[in-house]
Parts: sequence; structure tokens; C-alpha cells
Amino acid sequence: MLNPAAATAPKQTLREALFNRRMLICIFVGFSSGLPLYILINLVPAWLRTEHVDLKSIGLFALIQLPYTWKFLWSPVLDRYALPMLGRRRGWMLITQVALLLSVPGFGQLHPQQDLWSIAYLCTAVAFFSASQDIVIDAYRREILPDVELGLGNAIYVNAYRIASLIPGALALILSDHLPWQSVFAITALFMLPGIALTLIVDEPRLASAAPRTLKAAVIEPFREFIGRRGARQAMLVLAFIFLYKLGDSMATALATPFYIDLGFTKTQIGLVAKNAGLWPALLGGLLGGIWMLRIGINRGLWLFGVVQVLSILGFAYLARENRPDTVLLALVIGFEALGVGLGTAAFTAYIARATDPRYTATQFALFTSLTAVPRTVVNASTGWLVEQTGWYTFFLICMVLALPGMALLWRVAPWNEDPPIPRTP
Repeated sequence: MLNPAAATAPKQTLREALFNRRMLICIFVGFSSGLPLYILINLVPAWLRTEHVDLKSIGLFALIQLPYTWKFLWSPVLDRYALPMLGRRRGWMLITQVALLLSVPGFGQLHPQQDLWSIAYLCTAVAFFSASQDIVIDAYRREILPDVELGLGNAIYVNAYRIASLIPGALALILSDHLPWQSVFAITALFMLPGIALTLIVDEPRLASAAPRTLKAAVIEPFREFIGRRGARQAMLVLAFIFLYKLGDSMATALATPFYIDLGFTKTQIGLVAKNAGLWPALLGGLLGGIWMLRIGINRGLWLFGVVQVLSILGFAYLARENRPDTVLLALVIGFEALGVGLGTAAFTAYIARATDPRYTATQFALFTSLTAVPRTVVNASTGWLVEQTGWYTFFLICMVLALPGMALLWRVAPWNEDPPIPRTP
């Protein structure tokens, strides 16, 4: 006979995991982390397109996000040194958040037709501050979450990250129909304030006090530990998987806003329909993914959720073939794609967190998330050229095919019946 205490244990674990202070922190840091990225990949392209900048130039703007790809280069500095205020994690969080608050309004002072290079430089600066904030927030989140809460905590973080897309991807677009762009960017920047407030009131993680003794140790030890734990060959497979798992999805959504504009949707329709239709299924997918991973584990989540993620790209191809501004069809396609991405991202982020050693969170996390940013930066820079060469329909089919190699690597890096233990601090 089933033990009653055992039968209620999963419910108690879920309730305790959902309703605690750590999950609330994940919400705030997720929002603060997502906002600047969505400014760069949603708001800035929409601004440029409405000012009649060509698709090739907009696609090449993905290159200004290179700081997300190379952030592991300066992550040891943030891991090794602490500012003389708030502690090693919170001090750097505050500096980067204030820098973002002050730099984003600068877009409103520039004109796309005359100042395209200046806009590129400013985008690079915003990306650098944003990537630096991500380094510290990822480390902070890994250090406050116990092992059992990694799946759910990272799913909630990803959900809050996506909620942040409502500001530059919906509110700002609606405001741009009624206000000058200068005001739009200034208002958008103010949404960095909740993250700043959180940084000032939360506690420094206990593990954050254990900084590497030297900068050399901060650079070398995280890589030595990762390769030593897995072996060189398996470590390379893990890195290849991290690069490939989100490649197709990232490319498919790289020019989403210009795609909607080309279909004939107004900016208000995009703000109200496209962004909101994508948000709620993504939130549902992320939350369900986090809850289900408490039961099925991270590996099976990667398999199941990844299949949905790959199939959802076909919705964009269908939308391109129809080639008409049908708001209901747009909502259905984006909703299904968002559900798949929400599920897949929840498992993927938990996998990355599990792959880090708590002693080297900032550098290892930065290395892994840098690889996930490569498609969004280097590869996505070619998307504008691809669209102009193939058309939107063929482009989305290519994106679906490019999503398959990452799924194939699951056989080696995340077997269905094996969930390896999370590395623990000795």
C-alpha cells in the first residue's frame, strides 16, 4: 500500500518550491535581464524598419550583440573582484543596471537615416552592459537556488525574461504610434528601476563570498574543472549541443517584427496581437516545463519539449505561405511557437545550470550562455540576406532543418533514461 506521506510529498515539494522568496527574486532578475535584450532584438529593428532602413542592414545589426557571445572573456573579472559596495554579485548588478538605465534613452537622440553607425555603437554598448548584467545575474541565481529548485527556478526566470518582452515589443510599439521615439526609449528605460530596487534590498549569496584567490585561478580553474569532470570529448559534445539546440528557433524569430510588418500588420496590431499571443503560451510552457521537470527530469524534458519546439517553426512557414494580415492566424501560429519555445527553454536553461559547478558559476555559466548567443548574433546576421535570397517561406523551412542537429545530440549529452547528478561543492 502507498504511504500517504509519500503520496503527498510531490505536492508539498511543488508548493514549497513555488511560494518562496527565491522564486520572487527569479522573477525580478529575469525581467531585468530580459528587458535590454528585447530592446535590441525587438524595439530597435522595428524602429529602423519604420524609418525605412533596409532588411540587410537590420539583419547585420545582429552583430552588435557580440558581447553576449564573448562575455565569458571578462566573466572571470566579475568572478574574481568585488566592488567596494553591496558585495561581489550585487555590486556588479547595480553598476550594470544603472548603466543600462542611462544608455537606452540615447537611441531617441539619433536618426536612423543619418546616424546608423552611431546607433550601432550605442547598441554595442547596451549589449555589453546587458551581457555583463547577465553574467552576474546567472551566477547569483545559481548560487541562491538549491539543486532541487533548479528546473522550476530557471523556468520562472525565463518566464519573467519573456514578460520583459512586453515592454519593448508591445507597450513601446503602441506608444510609438502616439509619441516621438525619443519619449518611447526614455519610458522603456525606466523599466530598469524594479531590478535596481531589488539589487538594493536582497542579500548577497553565501557562496558569493568564496571568490577565486587570483585572476589566473578565476580564468583557468572553471575550464579545467569542466573538462576534468566530463572528459575532453564529452565536454566538446556538450558545448556543441548548447550551441545547436536553439539555433533553428533563434533564426526563425530573428526578424519576427520586420516579418509581421512585411505581411501588412500595423505596429499596434503587432503590439496587441503578436506579442501578447506569444507571451502567455510561452509563460504557460515555461511554468509547465518547470513543474513537469520535477517529475520527469531535465533530460526527458529536453527530448519532449524539443520536439514541440522544432515543429512549431513550421507555423511561421505556413504564415509566410498565406501571406496575408490575418490576426487570428497570426495569434495561433505565434501562440503555438511560443508554447514550444517556453517548454524547450525551461529545460535548456535548467540543463545549463546543472552543467555548472557552484564554485565557478559566473565563468562557466557565461561560457555556456555565450554559446547560446552565437546563433542570435553571428548566425542571425545572415538572416536578412537569406530572406532576400529565398523569401520568407523557404527561410523558415531552413530554420526548421537547422533545429534538427541539436536534437540529434541528445542521444549523447542527455540520454532519455539518465539524469546525471548536479555538481556539488565539496
